[in-house]
Amino acid sequence: MGYIQNIRKKIGHDRLIAVGAGVFVYKDRKVLLQKRKDNLCWALHGGIVEMSERVEDAAKRELFEETGLIANKLELLGIFSGDDRMYTYPNGDEVYIIGIIYVCNDFSGKLVSETDETLELKWFDIEHLPQKISPPNIKPLEAFVDFIKRTY
Repeated sequence: MGYIQNIRKKIGHDRLIAVGAGVFVYKDRKVLLQKRKDNLCWALHGGIVEMSERVEDAAKRELFEETGLIANKLELLGIFSGDDRMYTYPNGDEVYIIGIIYVCNDFSGKLVSETDETLELKWFDIEHLPQKISPPNIKPLEAFVDFIKRTY
């Protein structure tokens, strides 16, 4: 059982602070997003950093668990914090997520179609993104699109 699950046993659904590590995978001006099982929204690939885990390693681990892809190289997009990082999951768990988000265009592996956490993986043109974005991912996605437009 992971750290967060142990804390949840003690505090129930009360808000906790967590550090999240996430990755936007892109190629040819397209971004790979996942449709989450918990809220049915599109999201980046990521999750909570485990105790003593390096943030970059957590991002790589989460990317592999959720997509089957191996990040050969990650580039820091930014660190996201503030009021918009407060979130209540469909199960009632409240969290304040400080998100450390990376971008990756150097990857290998074979995409998996569905995981324990995802319903679907889909490539989206950055000019035609889905409307239903997971709330904690809205600002990071906007920053990612700005990054792609500036860089490519």
